[in-house]
Amino acid sequence: MRTDPWSDDPCPIARGMAVIGQRWSVLIIREALLGRSRFSDFREELGGASDVLSARLAELVAAGILETVDYREPGDRTRSAYQLTEAGRDLVVVLGAIGQWGYKHADRRRGTPYRFVDGDGEPVTAGFHRHDGAVVADAEVRLVPKSVRR
Repeated sequence: MRTDPWSDDPCPIARGMAVIGQRWSVLIIREALLGRSRFSDFREELGGASDVLSARLAELVAAGILETVDYREPGDRTRSAYQLTEAGRDLVVVLGAIGQWGYKHADRRRGTPYRFVDGDGEPVTAGFHRHDGAVVADAEVRLVPKSVRR
């Protein structure tokens, strides 16, 4: 796995970016959330060079976002499929927030083929909640040093 200067940063945002901040990483995770698991599926959906895709998949496995599971098609050699780990599945809220931002602020002329839904198929949004479950408006949320209480 490649080393990143952010890996040892005390900021969890920096440490998170050390894991998912590489080109293609978030899109690989998106495809895994959509149910893709084979190298050929990722390559078909994302394009790009095979060596770059291989490197990103290996980095996501080393970071604990994906795990490999062997499979074998009849008459073919054993290959590895990629499945999200619990840590990988926890990124759904991160991708949901990125998607919401992109839909609101990035070029929307082409629409979107994706949406986030709950188990009943109802649309959902990412957002902040207090420990008691109360929803907090985005405008009320701020990032502060840990030592600051208010």
